[in-house]
Amino acid sequence: MTSAGTPDEVDRIVAAWRRERSDLDVSPLEVFSRVSRLSRFLDLARKSAFATAGLEGWEFDVLSALRRSGDPYQLTAGALVRQTLVSSGTMTNRIDRLLKRGLVARSASAQDRRAVLIDLTPAGHDLIDAAMDALVLREQELLSKLSSEDQAQLASLLRTLVSP
Repeated sequence: MTSAGTPDEVDRIVAAWRRERSDLDVSPLEVFSRVSRLSRFLDLARKSAFATAGLEGWEFDVLSALRRSGDPYQLTAGALVRQTLVSSGTMTNRIDRLLKRGLVARSASAQDRRAVLIDLTPAGHDLIDAAMDALVLREQELLSKLSSEDQAQLASLLRTLVSP
């Protein structure tokens, strides 16, 4: 049941499975079917936020990794690969595309001349900040039905579920 006491679609699905398979404990569906639906809502909200800033999801991932790294907003391609969980070939392609848009630049490392750093340009900095503003606003809208305390509790419970 929803907080208002009105059954939602997941309640109907679970009830149908309980009727059809009374031998099976389908209670995990009550959690994970809702998480799956929430994931779809989140994907749509993120796509909308990124589109507002003129970014694709992968562009947001790379630019936000650079922005989170702190001043001087630069990382090696290897560090970007680790943070975004893509292959080095994919990252090279992504960096090249972001270079063409003027959102990143390449520079030599002062510590290791062989290392190439990927720098967030001022245009990239402004764009990722705008995208982050839009993203946080949309995610706040998704969470608006929950109190601050409920949001903290949900975050804690989800952390427990995704921890190794």
